Amino acid sequence: MAAAAAAVVVVAAGAAVAGAVVAGAVAAVNANSANHEPTTMNHQQTELYNRLQTYSLDQPGAQFSFSQRLAQENCWSFMYTCRVIEEYKKFAFLALAAGHPVTPSDQVDQVWHLHLTYSRSYWQNFCPNILQTPLHHEPTQGGGAEQEKFVDWYTRTLGSYRQFFGEAPPKDIWPDPRERFGQELEFVRINLQRNWLLPKLSGAKGLSAALQKKIRG
Repeated sequence: MAAAAAAVVVVAAGAAVAGAVVAGAVAAVNANSANHEPTTMNHQQTELYNRLQTYSLDQPGAQFSFSQRLAQENCWSFMYTCRVIEEYKKFAFLALAAGHPVTPSDQVDQVWHLHLTYSRSYWQNFCPNILQTPLHHEPTQGGGAEQEKFVDWYTRTLGSYRQFFGEAPPKDIWPDPRERFGQELEFVRINLQRNWLLPKLSGAKGLSAALQKKIRG
């Protein structure tokens, strides 16, 4: 892990992935989950991991902290928010240590998106002092090849998580590829002051699709 090397991580978003590709990725995740011996971190990786563990995204004295903003914007409990932030730190570690391109879960990606808006914190502190290298966020360019690439990267990310941390990533933060590249892509911003938010009933999925088709037609 060379400190001078720039780490570029591309994040999948916006397009559905072919079912066969995702099904293959799920099978790979299941196969890789059995009895993985954790990878021993070298000296540089241990130092990186320790820096990340002591790093706080909340700025001292802020009346509305990073974690509070993250929880509010995603309608998460504060406890869940803290867990996702810790997973973001593990993702940042894997981005530098895994030795292959990595892709985050949607939950982890939300932390990353918000962190990037704190531009001074991200570019003047987190990257040079904690990671000691730039970590760029580049979205998908679209198309079938991009879809397959991101499924592969996400699957490999889950595998490296098991290898480095000696345990499976929590499923409520790191879902399997089928969910990550299915339902997890359907999020939109909604103004709750202007709109009611009601969950769909499973049996109403076909009716909803028919109504949307009728509206568009």
